[in-house]
Amino acid sequence: MRAFDFSPLLRSSIGFDHVNRLFDLASRLDETAPSYPPYNIEKRGEDAYRITMAVAGFRPEELDVTVKENSLIITGKAAEESKAEDEEVTVLHRGIARRAFERRFQLADTVKVVGADLRDGLLHIALKREVPEAKKPRQIPIMTAANAGTVIDAQPKAA
Repeated sequence: MRAFDFSPLLRSSIGFDHVNRLFDLASRLDETAPSYPPYNIEKRGEDAYRITMAVAGFRPEELDVTVKENSLIITGKAAEESKAEDEEVTVLHRGIARRAFERRFQLADTVKVVGADLRDGLLHIALKREVPEAKKPRQIPIMTAANAGTVIDAQPKAA
């Protein structure tokens, strides 16, 4: 049984309503999680990332890349291989898996999927982090009586 108390961490957090969902997701992960197909996550620059997934034997029409809310969902469904009527094939060893799969990746609010490319049996998904101006760090000036500026009292005009 796993029981974690995250209340000390949440005391100093403001506006992280989805944190509990992330903790639940992390606690559900275990060693029996599917490992097919294998993938790499690469950092390709300051704000660029790429997921590379080995999908040997899949055609582009058998793969689906979908972004829903903050989840990237990659699914593969192998279609039946068409055989000639007079051709009878018996597979003696199947080392290249073509089974159906679904992989999910949780994306941050600032990460956007910018493209997907299938080359040489590898599916490359390009990601870019786009931080809006409102979320970028900014310096807040501290006001004191000395730098608050001078106040000029208005004199009433004589009539």
